[in-house]
Amino acid sequence: MKFTLSWLKQHLETEASLDDILYALTDLGLEVEGVENPAQKLEEFRLGKVLKAEKHPDADRLRVCQVATAAGEQQIICGAPNAREGITVVVASPGTYVPGIDTIIQVGKIRGIESHGMMCSEREMELSDEHDGIIELPSGEVGDRFVDWLAQNDPAKIDPVIEIAITPNRPDALGVHGVARDLAARGVGKLKPVEVAPVAGTFPCTIGVTIDAETQEKACPVFCGRVIRGVKNGPSPEWLQNRLRAIGLRPISTLVDITNLFTYDMNRPLHVFDADKVQGGLRVHAAQGGEVFHALDDKEYVMQPGMTVISDDTGVESLAGVMGGEETGCTEETVNVFLEAAYFDPIRTAMTGRALKINSDARYRFERGIDPAWTPAGIEAATKMIMDLCGGEPSEVVVAGEVPDVARAYKLDTDRVQSLVGMENPAEEQRATLTALGFRLEGDMAHVPSWRPDVLGEADLVEEVARVASLTKLEGKRLARTHVGVPTGILTPMQKREAAARRTCAALGYNECVTYSFIDQASAALFGGGDDAAALDNPISSEMSHMRPDLLPGLLQAAARNQARGFMDLSLFEVGPAFHGAEPEEQHTQVAGLLVGQAAPRDPYGSRRPIDVFDAKADAEAVLAAIGAPAKAQILRDAPAWWHPGRSGRVCLGPKKVLAVFGELHPKVLKAMDVKGPAMAFTIYLEEPPLPRKKGATRAALLASDFQAVERDFAFVLDAGVEAINVVNAAAGADKTLIEDVRVFDEFIGGSLGEGKKSLAITVRMQPVDKTLTEDEIEAVGKKIVEKVEKATGGTLRG
Repeated sequence: MKFTLSWLKQHLETEASLDDILYALTDLGLEVEGVENPAQKLEEFRLGKVLKAEKHPDADRLRVCQVATAAGEQQIICGAPNAREGITVVVASPGTYVPGIDTIIQVGKIRGIESHGMMCSEREMELSDEHDGIIELPSGEVGDRFVDWLAQNDPAKIDPVIEIAITPNRPDALGVHGVARDLAARGVGKLKPVEVAPVAGTFPCTIGVTIDAETQEKACPVFCGRVIRGVKNGPSPEWLQNRLRAIGLRPISTLVDITNLFTYDMNRPLHVFDADKVQGGLRVHAAQGGEVFHALDDKEYVMQPGMTVISDDTGVESLAGVMGGEETGCTEETVNVFLEAAYFDPIRTAMTGRALKINSDARYRFERGIDPAWTPAGIEAATKMIMDLCGGEPSEVVVAGEVPDVARAYKLDTDRVQSLVGMENPAEEQRATLTALGFRLEGDMAHVPSWRPDVLGEADLVEEVARVASLTKLEGKRLARTHVGVPTGILTPMQKREAAARRTCAALGYNECVTYSFIDQASAALFGGGDDAAALDNPISSEMSHMRPDLLPGLLQAAARNQARGFMDLSLFEVGPAFHGAEPEEQHTQVAGLLVGQAAPRDPYGSRRPIDVFDAKADAEAVLAAIGAPAKAQILRDAPAWWHPGRSGRVCLGPKKVLAVFGELHPKVLKAMDVKGPAMAFTIYLEEPPLPRKKGATRAALLASDFQAVERDFAFVLDAGVEAINVVNAAAGADKTLIEDVRVFDEFIGGSLGEGKKSLAITVRMQPVDKTLTEDEIEAVGKKIVEKVEKATGGTLRG
């Protein structure tokens, strides 16, 4: 946001210096990014007077001038056609830096004759593009500073230009009047009121305006317009052109320059149509998609469904809140105009601008939020300026829709400045601050002005008071101890699990990685993702187009980069979010580990070996134990497709509750990710293990039995395809109170068993708690075990 100091003073009555204003702006949160002060570059230039001017003996276009300067009479060679005796000029003495030609003036010879300085043109001093001759001043004393003369006679040419950074939550500061309001609240000056008197229309508006019902509800609640006929368009006045040039805008014509002025002056974007080019009435509606629009930037755009547009009977004439159309644009031949002032929804405007990649001053302001209540006043103020500068006769104002009701109020608790910010500020001063910012106070309720869409609660009122009072007034104070003792923990169970998982993985020898949550579509598809729901609308690059469905793609990419640089043995892990959908509840936290290469370095004892699936299984179980997962989990098959089908497993509590997956990654995945395998990995889902039922720092009492445990071995002949877990679960279920543990200790295939059969041996540990078991009781439990296993597996007890 740029503006000049004189422009600011059109809205702020102040005697403050430029430095004081700059300091106040930054302290108020409107950070000053830069200041262009032309006066600083002109400090060394002085006034002089040409006493004598003669033709150079060796050059037809040069003159040898005797000039009265601050240093006395000097000889200066000049090639300007207007160099002549008696004129007052601006002199750059030797040693003066001339910005327009980026040169320090020196004493030199021109065609054999010495020259002691330079008489300057406006372009050489960067005052304008004028270079037809040197500056001729109507008055002035020899030796006076040129900047002092400009300050008295032409201050606009040394008007400082201030550029401030506007945060997205402060759209009111996108107008010079809004900036002046903040400064006035700080006490830098007094805000000048903007008085807008209605301009009476002399005839009915000849162009009608309608808004589709859905568009009025969602995109454009109000649209004001009027015809002004008989205007004379052309170059705008010099003061208006200078004001626009100072902030980097190119003057176009009076009508267009007026709309640009209101955009920056009052944060009120406007648009003028050539009324003679509008066919029928204007309609504000949502685009159907496919309409072609010729914009004022000489480009052609194709509308997408839902974009808010303004159309006449022939088609789209303006892209609402973004840019006007070329076909109804105003030119110097325009004599009748239709002036528009409307309010457009910020979100719809932003989406349209992003989709079409159009950046304009109007879009920048509408998508942040303008003052909807000033829409009717804006068209009246612009009408008056058009009539003052272009003449014309106004019609009555036509209004479609109505100004949206943005009224809201919040309780002002003057004690919260102390509790929230730590600043002592008297209640009356707080109320005065809010009043100066435009808030209306009724009792302890503060009614928010329509130009402040960012104020949405009581804390925002405190923020306004604090920033105007200046946060630099805060003083550090020692905190008083309110209680003695150990503070209660504040970490959530998930935060504790993440910390435990990190510590455990690091203790196991893994190196932690932090990768992007964005990956390419091909990598995401390998791990069950890559669909449109997880695609980013505005990705950083094509390699970061989708949200990651798993942490393993990032670890594999890291492994590939390390292998390409000669590091082949890797142990990597990451803790972070993964996404299995586009909704917030479809995000979950994972712990992923990756093992590639050998399990140990080379040594003379033969300990070096390739990593295998049991390394990943052991590490996964260690992490699960550290985060408090139940010890009695099952290992099931049917891991997802990116795991090796025969060398992977799922750690489950029942068939549906998956705590983790471990195993060898599928060779096709490693090939696609350019990783030299094999690679072992595990993925743990931190939210899945159930939380402990009791909260507390103490452990449960150790339950130990005084009675002798009994172990019995059983061997079963089974079909070769029967899984050992089925045998273990069946045996454990024979007596859940008495049986403490079941383990597989032997497997035999082939031999006398025949083809397709195997023998599986288990040991069952029975732990009594109330008495020593008798032989009959042991035999009874053994029979139950055999019955359960035979029923569950179809096998038989081996003789």
